[in-house]
Amino acid sequence: MAQRTILVLGASGLIGRFVTDDLRALGFRVVGLARKLSPAQTMSAFDIELPILSLDTAALTHVLDEHAVDVVVNCLGVLQDGPGSDTDAVHRDFIARLLRAVAGSGRAIRLVHISIPGTAEADRTAFATTKRAAERLIAASGIPHAILRPGFVVAPSAYGGSAMLRALAAFPLDLPDAEMARPFRPVAVEDISATIAWLAAREIDDASVKAVTWDLMQSQPVTLAGVIKQFRLALGTAGWSHVAMPSFMLDLGAKIGDLVSTLGWRSPMRTTAIAELRRGVTGDPSEWIAASGIVPKTLVDAIGRHPATIQDKWFARLFLIKALIVASLVVFWLVPGVIALFVSYRAAAAILGAHNFPPALVDPITIGTSLMDISIGVLIAFRRTAAVGLAAGIIASLGYMLGAAILTPDLWIEPLGALVKTGPAIVLMLVALLMLDNR
Repeated sequence: MAQRTILVLGASGLIGRFVTDDLRALGFRVVGLARKLSPAQTMSAFDIELPILSLDTAALTHVLDEHAVDVVVNCLGVLQDGPGSDTDAVHRDFIARLLRAVAGSGRAIRLVHISIPGTAEADRTAFATTKRAAERLIAASGIPHAILRPGFVVAPSAYGGSAMLRALAAFPLDLPDAEMARPFRPVAVEDISATIAWLAAREIDDASVKAVTWDLMQSQPVTLAGVIKQFRLALGTAGWSHVAMPSFMLDLGAKIGDLVSTLGWRSPMRTTAIAELRRGVTGDPSEWIAASGIVPKTLVDAIGRHPATIQDKWFARLFLIKALIVASLVVFWLVPGVIALFVSYRAAAAILGAHNFPPALVDPITIGTSLMDISIGVLIAFRRTAAVGLAAGIIASLGYMLGAAILTPDLWIEPLGALVKTGPAIVLMLVALLMLDNR
Protein backbone atom coordinates (compact mmCIF):
# COMPACT_ATOMS: atom_id res chain seq x y z
CA MET A 1 0.00 0.00 0.00
CA ALA A 2 1.36 3.41 -0.99
CA GLN A 3 2.08 5.86 1.78
CA ARG A 4 -1.04 7.87 2.59
CA THR A 5 -0.93 11.65 2.95
CA ILE A 6 -2.99 13.07 5.80
CA LEU A 7 -3.89 16.74 6.10
CA VAL A 8 -4.58 17.84 9.70
CA LEU A 9 -6.50 21.10 10.02
CA GLY A 10 -5.96 22.75 13.39
CA ALA A 11 -2.53 21.23 14.02
CA SER A 12 -1.79 23.56 16.93
CA GLY A 13 -4.61 22.38 19.19
CA LEU A 14 -4.71 19.70 21.87
CA ILE A 15 -5.97 16.93 19.56
CA GLY A 16 -4.54 18.28 16.31
CA ARG A 17 -0.97 18.56 17.58
CA PHE A 18 -0.88 15.10 19.11
CA VAL A 19 -2.48 13.51 16.06
CA THR A 20 -0.04 15.24 13.70
CA ASP A 21 3.02 14.04 15.59
CA ASP A 22 1.71 10.56 16.35
CA LEU A 23 0.62 9.79 12.79
CA ARG A 24 4.05 10.81 11.55
CA ALA A 25 5.62 8.41 14.03
CA LEU A 26 3.37 5.70 12.59
CA GLY A 27 4.78 6.29 9.11
CA PHE A 28 2.16 8.50 7.49
CA ARG A 29 3.03 11.64 5.56
CA VAL A 30 1.24 14.30 7.56
CA VAL A 31 0.76 17.95 6.66
CA GLY A 32 -0.20 20.01 9.72
CA LEU A 33 -1.97 23.31 9.04
CA ALA A 34 -2.81 25.94 11.64
CA ARG A 35 -3.45 29.66 11.70
CA LYS A 36 -0.49 30.03 14.04
CA LEU A 37 2.11 27.55 15.25
CA SER A 38 4.50 28.07 18.13
CA PRO A 39 8.22 27.56 17.38
CA ALA A 40 8.08 24.26 19.27
CA GLN A 41 5.27 23.06 16.98
CA THR A 42 7.14 23.61 13.73
CA MET A 43 9.12 20.38 13.85
CA SER A 44 8.75 19.61 10.16
CA ALA A 45 8.66 21.37 6.82
CA PHE A 46 5.08 20.09 6.65
CA ASP A 47 4.03 22.15 9.68
CA ILE A 48 2.54 25.12 7.87
CA GLU A 49 0.91 28.34 9.00
CA LEU A 50 -2.09 29.34 6.89
CA PRO A 51 -5.17 31.49 7.57
CA ILE A 52 -7.28 28.36 7.20
CA LEU A 53 -10.65 29.90 8.01
CA SER A 54 -10.10 32.64 5.43
CA LEU A 55 -9.48 30.20 2.58
CA ASP A 56 -12.23 29.97 -0.02
CA THR A 57 -13.21 26.79 -1.83
CA ALA A 58 -10.66 27.29 -4.62
CA ALA A 59 -7.83 27.86 -2.14
CA LEU A 60 -8.79 24.78 -0.15
CA THR A 61 -8.90 22.72 -3.35
CA HIS A 62 -5.41 23.97 -4.19
CA VAL A 63 -4.12 22.83 -0.79
CA LEU A 64 -5.60 19.36 -1.30
CA ASP A 65 -4.07 19.07 -4.77
CA GLU A 66 -0.70 20.59 -3.84
CA HIS A 67 -0.11 18.04 -1.11
CA ALA A 68 -1.85 15.09 -2.85
CA VAL A 69 -4.05 14.57 0.18
CA ASP A 70 -5.76 11.22 0.83
CA VAL A 71 -7.29 11.93 4.24
CA VAL A 72 -8.41 15.24 5.75
CA VAL A 73 -8.66 15.40 9.55
CA ASN A 74 -10.60 18.44 10.71
CA CYS A 75 -9.76 19.40 14.31
CA LEU A 76 -10.87 23.03 14.04
CA GLY A 77 -13.24 24.38 16.64
CA VAL A 78 -14.02 27.36 18.87
CA LEU A 79 -15.87 27.24 22.16
CA GLN A 80 -17.89 30.42 22.08
CA ASP A 81 -18.74 33.45 19.96
CA GLY A 82 -16.70 36.53 20.74
CA PRO A 83 -14.00 38.81 19.31
CA GLY A 84 -12.16 36.76 16.71
CA SER A 85 -14.35 33.67 17.32
CA ASP A 86 -17.45 32.78 15.34
CA THR A 87 -18.94 29.33 15.90
CA ASP A 88 -21.00 29.51 12.70
CA ALA A 89 -18.00 30.47 10.59
CA VAL A 90 -15.71 27.80 12.06
CA HIS A 91 -18.06 24.86 12.52
CA ARG A 92 -20.55 25.21 9.68
CA ASP A 93 -19.47 27.69 6.98
CA PHE A 94 -15.92 26.36 6.81
CA ILE A 95 -17.12 22.76 6.61
CA ALA A 96 -19.39 23.69 3.71
CA ARG A 97 -16.39 25.11 1.81
CA LEU A 98 -14.21 22.15 2.73
CA LEU A 99 -16.81 19.69 1.44
CA ARG A 100 -17.05 21.57 -1.86
CA ALA A 101 -13.26 21.55 -2.11
CA VAL A 102 -13.05 17.80 -1.48
CA ALA A 103 -15.82 17.10 -4.00
CA GLY A 104 -14.21 19.36 -6.61
CA SER A 105 -10.66 18.13 -6.16
CA GLY A 106 -11.14 15.07 -8.32
CA ARG A 107 -9.29 13.05 -5.70
CA ALA A 108 -10.53 10.12 -3.60
CA ILE A 109 -10.40 11.75 -0.17
CA ARG A 110 -11.76 10.57 3.16
CA LEU A 111 -12.85 13.25 5.64
CA VAL A 112 -12.35 12.57 9.34
CA HIS A 113 -14.23 15.16 11.36
CA ILE A 114 -13.72 15.68 15.09
CA SER A 115 -17.09 16.55 16.62
CA ILE A 116 -18.65 16.40 20.10
CA PRO A 117 -20.51 13.64 21.96
CA GLY A 118 -24.19 13.72 22.82
CA THR A 119 -27.42 14.05 20.86
CA ALA A 120 -28.91 16.94 18.92
CA GLU A 121 -31.89 17.00 21.28
CA ALA A 122 -29.60 17.95 24.16
CA ASP A 123 -27.76 20.71 22.25
CA ARG A 124 -28.32 24.07 23.94
CA THR A 125 -25.29 26.19 23.03
CA ALA A 126 -24.16 27.75 19.77
CA PHE A 127 -21.05 25.60 20.08
CA ALA A 128 -23.10 22.40 20.11
CA THR A 129 -25.73 23.37 17.54
CA THR A 130 -23.16 24.50 14.96
CA LYS A 131 -21.08 21.36 15.54
CA ARG A 132 -24.19 19.30 14.90
CA ALA A 133 -25.02 21.34 11.80
CA ALA A 134 -21.59 20.45 10.44
CA GLU A 135 -22.30 16.76 11.05
CA ARG A 136 -25.51 17.03 9.00
CA LEU A 137 -23.67 18.72 6.12
CA ILE A 138 -21.04 15.98 6.11
CA ALA A 139 -23.62 13.19 6.26
CA ALA A 140 -25.53 14.66 3.31
CA SER A 141 -22.42 15.25 1.18
CA GLY A 142 -21.90 11.69 -0.03
CA ILE A 143 -18.17 12.05 0.63
CA PRO A 144 -16.48 9.12 2.41
CA HIS A 145 -16.30 10.27 6.00
CA ALA A 146 -15.95 9.39 9.65
CA ILE A 147 -17.45 11.63 12.30
CA LEU A 148 -15.60 11.04 15.55
CA ARG A 149 -17.18 12.15 18.80
CA PRO A 150 -14.49 11.93 21.48
CA GLY A 151 -15.35 12.14 25.15
CA PHE A 152 -13.31 14.19 27.61
CA VAL A 153 -9.86 14.06 26.02
CA VAL A 154 -6.95 13.12 28.26
CA ALA A 155 -3.62 14.02 26.70
CA PRO A 156 -0.02 14.51 27.84
CA SER A 157 -0.47 18.25 27.34
CA ALA A 158 -3.36 20.28 28.72
CA TYR A 159 -5.42 23.11 27.30
CA GLY A 160 -8.82 24.61 28.03
CA GLY A 161 -11.13 22.31 29.94
CA SER A 162 -8.51 19.62 30.49
CA ALA A 163 -6.20 22.22 32.06
CA MET A 164 -9.02 23.51 34.25
CA LEU A 165 -9.75 20.04 35.67
CA ARG A 166 -6.07 19.49 36.41
CA ALA A 167 -5.99 22.83 38.20
CA LEU A 168 -9.10 21.96 40.18
CA ALA A 169 -7.48 18.69 41.23
CA ALA A 170 -4.52 20.62 42.63
CA PHE A 171 -6.68 22.61 45.05
CA PRO A 172 -8.95 21.58 47.96
CA LEU A 173 -11.99 22.80 46.04
CA ASP A 174 -14.78 20.87 44.35
CA LEU A 175 -17.40 21.95 41.87
CA PRO A 176 -21.00 21.89 43.16
CA ASP A 177 -22.35 18.41 43.90
CA ALA A 178 -24.70 18.40 40.89
CA GLU A 179 -21.83 19.05 38.49
CA MET A 180 -19.53 16.53 40.17
CA ALA A 181 -22.16 13.83 39.63
CA ARG A 182 -22.43 14.40 35.86
CA PRO A 183 -21.41 11.51 33.58
CA PHE A 184 -18.03 12.34 32.10
CA ARG A 185 -16.55 9.53 30.03
CA PRO A 186 -12.96 10.16 28.97
CA VAL A 187 -10.88 9.06 26.01
CA ALA A 188 -7.11 8.91 25.70
CA VAL A 189 -5.84 11.09 22.86
CA GLU A 190 -3.77 8.07 21.73
CA ASP A 191 -7.04 6.25 20.96
CA ILE A 192 -8.18 9.12 18.74
CA SER A 193 -4.89 8.98 16.85
CA ALA A 194 -5.07 5.19 16.56
CA THR A 195 -8.59 5.46 15.13
CA ILE A 196 -7.50 7.97 12.50
CA ALA A 197 -4.55 5.74 11.58
CA TRP A 198 -6.90 2.76 11.27
CA LEU A 199 -9.24 4.74 9.01
CA ALA A 200 -6.37 6.09 6.90
CA ALA A 201 -5.20 2.54 6.22
CA ARG A 202 -8.60 1.51 4.85
CA GLU A 203 -9.28 1.69 1.13
CA ILE A 204 -11.52 4.59 0.13
CA ASP A 205 -14.10 2.20 -1.38
CA ASP A 206 -14.35 0.08 1.80
CA ALA A 207 -18.12 0.15 2.31
CA SER A 208 -17.85 -0.70 6.01
CA VAL A 209 -16.27 2.68 6.79
CA LYS A 210 -17.59 4.85 3.98
CA ALA A 211 -19.89 6.81 6.31
CA VAL A 212 -19.56 6.20 10.05
CA THR A 213 -20.28 8.15 13.22
CA TRP A 214 -18.53 6.85 16.31
CA ASP A 215 -18.41 7.78 19.97
CA LEU A 216 -14.81 7.55 21.17
CA MET A 217 -14.64 7.02 24.93
CA GLN A 218 -13.99 4.37 27.52
CA SER A 219 -16.68 1.73 27.93
CA GLN A 220 -17.02 2.06 31.72
CA PRO A 221 -19.24 4.89 33.00
CA VAL A 222 -17.49 7.51 35.11
CA THR A 223 -18.55 10.82 36.65
CA LEU A 224 -16.78 14.16 36.66
CA ALA A 225 -15.91 13.49 40.31
CA GLY A 226 -14.24 10.25 39.22
CA VAL A 227 -12.14 12.06 36.61
CA ILE A 228 -10.99 14.70 39.09
CA LYS A 229 -10.28 12.02 41.70
CA GLN A 230 -7.93 10.26 39.28
CA PHE A 231 -6.06 13.50 38.63
CA ARG A 232 -5.83 14.02 42.40
CA LEU A 233 -4.35 10.58 42.86
CA ALA A 234 -1.66 11.46 40.34
CA LEU A 235 -1.02 14.88 41.90
CA GLY A 236 -0.94 13.53 45.44
CA THR A 237 -3.90 15.61 46.64
CA ALA A 238 -6.51 12.85 46.96
CA GLY A 239 -6.18 12.76 50.75
CA TRP A 240 -7.02 16.41 51.21
CA SER A 241 -10.37 17.61 52.55
CA HIS A 242 -12.36 19.37 49.84
CA VAL A 243 -15.00 22.10 49.96
CA ALA A 244 -17.68 22.28 47.26
CA MET A 245 -18.14 25.74 45.81
CA PRO A 246 -21.72 27.06 45.60
CA SER A 247 -23.34 27.10 42.16
CA PHE A 248 -23.48 30.89 42.05
CA MET A 249 -19.68 31.02 42.25
CA LEU A 250 -19.41 28.75 39.22
CA ASP A 251 -21.87 30.92 37.29
CA LEU A 252 -20.09 34.09 38.38
CA GLY A 253 -16.75 32.65 37.27
CA ALA A 254 -18.27 31.85 33.86
CA LYS A 255 -19.55 35.43 33.49
CA ILE A 256 -16.12 36.79 34.40
CA GLY A 257 -14.63 34.40 31.85
CA ASP A 258 -17.00 35.77 29.21
CA LEU A 259 -15.95 39.31 30.13
CA VAL A 260 -12.21 38.69 29.87
CA SER A 261 -12.76 36.86 26.56
CA THR A 262 -13.73 40.26 25.08
CA LEU A 263 -10.14 41.29 25.87
CA GLY A 264 -8.77 38.37 23.89
CA TRP A 265 -8.13 35.96 26.77
CA ARG A 266 -9.45 32.43 26.18
CA SER A 267 -10.61 31.47 29.63
CA PRO A 268 -11.65 27.80 29.95
CA MET A 269 -14.37 28.90 32.37
CA ARG A 270 -17.03 30.52 30.19
CA THR A 271 -20.78 30.12 30.01
CA THR A 272 -20.56 27.65 27.12
CA ALA A 273 -17.96 25.54 28.92
CA ILE A 274 -20.10 25.36 32.07
CA ALA A 275 -23.23 24.57 30.04
CA GLU A 276 -21.43 21.70 28.27
CA LEU A 277 -19.99 20.49 31.57
CA ARG A 278 -23.48 20.38 33.10
CA ARG A 279 -24.69 18.45 30.08
CA GLY A 280 -22.11 15.77 30.79
CA VAL A 281 -20.21 13.47 28.45
CA THR A 282 -22.05 10.33 27.40
CA GLY A 283 -22.10 8.00 24.45
CA ASP A 284 -21.92 4.43 23.22
CA PRO A 285 -18.46 3.37 22.00
CA SER A 286 -19.51 -0.20 21.11
CA GLU A 287 -19.75 0.41 17.33
CA TRP A 288 -16.31 2.03 17.27
CA ILE A 289 -14.74 -0.78 19.30
CA ALA A 290 -16.38 -3.50 17.22
CA ALA A 291 -15.40 -1.98 13.88
CA SER A 292 -11.83 -0.90 14.66
CA GLY A 293 -10.85 -3.51 17.22
CA ILE A 294 -9.38 -0.75 19.37
CA VAL A 295 -9.73 -1.36 23.11
CA PRO A 296 -10.04 2.11 24.63
CA LYS A 297 -7.75 2.98 27.48
CA THR A 298 -9.38 3.38 30.85
CA LEU A 299 -9.15 6.61 32.79
CA VAL A 300 -6.43 5.12 34.99
CA ASP A 301 -4.36 4.14 31.96
CA ALA A 302 -4.96 7.47 30.22
CA ILE A 303 -3.82 9.60 33.16
CA GLY A 304 -1.09 7.18 34.08
CA ARG A 305 -0.33 4.83 36.91
CA HIS A 306 2.64 6.84 38.13
CA PRO A 307 2.76 10.03 40.23
CA ALA A 308 2.64 13.31 38.35
CA THR A 309 5.97 14.90 37.48
CA ILE A 310 7.03 18.16 39.07
CA GLN A 311 6.20 20.05 35.87
CA ASP A 312 2.67 18.59 35.97
CA LYS A 313 2.27 19.77 39.55
CA TRP A 314 3.59 23.25 38.84
CA PHE A 315 1.26 23.65 35.86
CA ALA A 316 -1.79 22.49 37.78
CA ARG A 317 -1.04 24.78 40.72
CA LEU A 318 -0.28 27.83 38.62
CA PHE A 319 -2.97 27.53 35.95
CA LEU A 320 -5.70 29.31 37.92
CA ILE A 321 -3.20 31.61 39.66
CA LYS A 322 -2.12 32.91 36.24
CA ALA A 323 -5.43 34.77 35.85
CA LEU A 324 -5.04 36.26 39.33
CA ILE A 325 -1.49 37.40 38.53
CA VAL A 326 -2.52 39.14 35.32
CA ALA A 327 -5.56 40.77 36.95
CA SER A 328 -3.51 42.02 39.89
CA LEU A 329 -0.91 43.55 37.56
CA VAL A 330 -3.62 45.35 35.60
CA VAL A 331 -4.88 46.83 38.88
CA PHE A 332 -1.29 47.55 40.01
CA TRP A 333 -0.74 49.85 37.04
CA LEU A 334 -4.19 51.11 36.17
CA VAL A 335 -5.56 52.15 39.56
CA PRO A 336 -2.61 54.26 40.82
CA GLY A 337 -2.46 56.01 37.44
CA VAL A 338 -6.16 56.86 37.55
CA ILE A 339 -5.93 58.00 41.20
CA ALA A 340 -2.90 60.22 40.54
CA LEU A 341 -4.50 61.77 37.46
CA PHE A 342 -8.13 62.20 38.51
CA VAL A 343 -8.50 61.74 42.28
CA SER A 344 -5.36 62.95 44.06
CA TYR A 345 -3.62 64.95 41.39
CA ARG A 346 -2.54 67.77 43.74
CA ALA A 347 -1.08 65.29 46.24
CA ALA A 348 0.80 63.47 43.48
CA ALA A 349 2.19 66.72 42.10
CA ALA A 350 3.14 67.87 45.59
CA ILE A 351 5.53 64.91 45.95
CA LEU A 352 7.60 66.27 43.08
CA GLY A 353 7.36 69.83 44.38
CA ALA A 354 8.57 68.71 47.80
CA HIS A 355 11.69 67.28 46.18
CA ASN A 356 12.61 70.57 44.50
CA PHE A 357 11.58 69.69 40.97
CA PRO A 358 11.31 72.81 38.76
CA PRO A 359 7.67 74.01 38.90
CA ALA A 360 7.46 73.97 35.10
CA LEU A 361 8.17 70.23 35.10
CA VAL A 362 5.86 69.15 37.93
CA ASP A 363 2.61 69.03 35.92
CA PRO A 364 4.07 67.45 32.75
CA ILE A 365 5.87 64.74 34.75
CA THR A 366 2.84 64.00 36.93
CA ILE A 367 0.50 63.79 33.94
CA GLY A 368 3.03 61.87 31.81
CA THR A 369 3.82 59.22 34.39
CA SER A 370 0.13 58.77 35.24
CA LEU A 371 -0.77 58.28 31.58
CA MET A 372 2.15 55.87 31.19
CA ASP A 373 0.94 53.81 34.15
CA ILE A 374 -2.61 53.71 32.78
CA SER A 375 -1.33 52.73 29.33
CA ILE A 376 0.73 49.87 30.77
CA GLY A 377 -2.31 48.59 32.68
CA VAL A 378 -4.45 48.71 29.53
CA LEU A 379 -1.77 46.94 27.48
CA ILE A 380 -1.54 44.13 30.03
CA ALA A 381 -5.34 43.80 30.13
CA PHE A 382 -5.55 42.84 26.43
CA ARG A 383 -4.15 39.43 25.50
CA ARG A 384 -2.73 40.61 22.18
CA THR A 385 -0.67 43.37 23.84
CA ALA A 386 -0.04 41.76 27.25
CA ALA A 387 3.57 40.84 26.50
CA VAL A 388 4.32 44.41 25.38
CA GLY A 389 2.61 45.79 28.49
CA LEU A 390 4.53 43.49 30.84
CA ALA A 391 7.86 44.33 29.21
CA ALA A 392 6.99 48.03 29.38
CA GLY A 393 6.01 47.64 33.03
CA ILE A 394 9.35 46.05 33.88
CA ILE A 395 11.27 48.80 32.07
CA ALA A 396 9.15 51.55 33.66
CA SER A 397 9.60 50.06 37.15
CA LEU A 398 13.36 49.88 36.72
CA GLY A 399 13.28 53.48 35.49
CA TYR A 400 11.30 54.58 38.54
CA MET A 401 13.76 52.83 40.84
CA LEU A 402 16.81 54.30 39.10
CA GLY A 403 15.31 57.77 38.90
CA ALA A 404 14.38 57.71 42.58
CA ALA A 405 17.90 56.57 43.51
CA ILE A 406 19.33 59.60 41.71
CA LEU A 407 16.75 62.31 42.31
CA THR A 408 14.85 61.33 45.46
CA PRO A 409 16.94 58.78 47.40
CA ASP A 410 15.00 59.47 50.61
CA LEU A 411 11.98 57.67 49.10
CA TRP A 412 13.90 54.41 49.51
CA ILE A 413 13.67 54.67 53.28
CA GLU A 414 10.11 56.01 53.61
CA PRO A 415 8.06 53.90 56.11
CA LEU A 416 5.66 52.30 53.62
CA GLY A 417 8.53 51.13 51.41
CA ALA A 418 6.81 51.94 48.10
CA LEU A 419 10.00 51.72 46.07
CA VAL A 420 11.24 48.61 47.87
CA LYS A 421 7.98 46.87 46.93
CA THR A 422 8.59 47.66 43.27
CA GLY A 423 11.24 44.91 43.16
CA PRO A 424 8.78 42.06 43.88
CA ALA A 425 6.36 43.65 41.38
CA ILE A 426 9.05 43.39 38.69
CA VAL A 427 9.54 39.73 39.54
CA LEU A 428 5.76 39.13 39.31
CA MET A 429 5.66 40.80 35.89
CA LEU A 430 8.51 38.58 34.76
CA VAL A 431 6.60 35.52 35.99
CA ALA A 432 3.48 36.64 34.09
CA LEU A 433 5.54 37.22 30.94
CA LEU A 434 6.96 33.70 31.12
CA MET A 435 3.48 32.21 31.67
CA LEU A 436 1.67 33.87 28.75
CA ASP A 437 1.87 30.88 26.39
CA ASN A 438 -1.20 28.65 26.36
CA ARG A 439 0.11 25.84 24.14
